[in-house]
Amino acid sequence: MTRTAAHAPLIALLLALSLAAPPVAAQDGAPLDGTGGANDPGDLDQGLDLLGEGMRKLFKGLGDEIQPRMRDFAEAAEPVLSRLMDLIDDLDAYQMPERLPNGDIIIRRKPDAPPLADPDPGDDIEI
Repeated sequence: MTRTAAHAPLIALLLALSLAAPPVAAQDGAPLDGTGGANDPGDLDQGLDLLGEGMRKLFKGLGDEIQPRMRDFAEAAEPVLSRLMDLIDDLDAYQMPERLPNGDIIIRRKPDAPPLADPDPGDDIEI
C-alpha cells in the first residue's frame, strides 16, 4: 500500500467534517442575531466620543504645561511690542522685516505708503 492510500480514509474524514461544519461569521464582529455588532452606529458614536475625550485631555495637559511659559513670554515681549507699535503707524504701510548680512533687522516702509507726519520738535529720534 502506498503512503497516500494509507492516509485516504483520514483525508476523506477531514474533508467530510469540514463540509459539514456550519459557515463561520466574517470577522467584522457582527453577532449572528443581526443586531449590528461592530457596524452599529452607536458603537461608532461611542468610539468617536472616546477619541474626542482623549484629545481634550491631551490638549488640556499641553495647555497646562505651556500656559506659564506663554505668560512669561507675553510679559517679556509686552514692552518691546508696545514700543514697536508706537513707531509703526500702519502695518500695511511696511514691508516684511528683513535681516541684513551684519545681523541687523530692518522694516522698510513701502514706496507707495502715505508720507509720515512730521515729528514734534521735542521728540527724540534714534538713528
